[in-house]
Amino acid sequence: MASLQPISSRSPSLLGSNYSHPGYLSHGRLNNIYTTSVFNFKSRSSSKSLTTSAFFNIFKDCRSAETSNPSSATAKVQQVFVYEMNERDRNSPAVLKLSQKEVNSLGDLVPFTNKLYSGDLRKRLGITAGLCVLIQHLPDQKGDRYEAIYSFYFGDYGHISVQGPYLTYQDSYLAVTGGSGIFEGVYGQVKLQQIVFPFKLFYTFYLKGIPDLPADLLGNPVPPSPTVEPSAAAKATEPQGTIPNFTN
Repeated sequence: MASLQPISSRSPSLLGSNYSHPGYLSHGRLNNIYTTSVFNFKSRSSSKSLTTSAFFNIFKDCRSAETSNPSSATAKVQQVFVYEMNERDRNSPAVLKLSQKEVNSLGDLVPFTNKLYSGDLRKRLGITAGLCVLIQHLPDQKGDRYEAIYSFYFGDYGHISVQGPYLTYQDSYLAVTGGSGIFEGVYGQVKLQQIVFPFKLFYTFYLKGIPDLPADLLGNPVPPSPTVEPSAAAKATEPQGTIPNFTN
């Protein structure tokens, strides 16, 4: 059996050290090892702490810049007012009675396209185009509930797509699902006001996520009423009464 040796006489290699000097493990040198180890540990901890702190400071700065910038497109809501009018010259709407019932019933389809005017009725903007699916006939409301999917076309400016409930007997809100041109990346909602079903409707868009819109699409709206009509220039699509390359 191997004889036991005092720790001071054992080989330094057995203690996890590659130093061979027998006096290396003196109290002073052990203290130096401890001090160096603690310093290295603190340095590593401090480095990690600084790295974590820097990460959260950068994140905080980004959030602060995002919320403090008043021109941030995502934080701004822009209102756009438009009139949709059926002037009985587009063979719209078409009614496809898939239910094969005399009374409006689930599944009946209504493709449509109407003319689009600015809220102040001074300019022809373009058209609407889409599809309504009848969900429920409501005799007590003297109307119907549709699920609507359609787009608003604004000539060279692009288009906005919407989806949601279209109620023939009261106002409703639809989701803005996207767009193109200057409306790329848009989101928000639109309020649909029924004026004279199905010939006159008024919309208030609440748009987010896009740069400031051109003056052609802005302006104070004419209050909705059954008697509203577009200006003569807009109705005749004269140059001063339309936006650039309005959709027809």
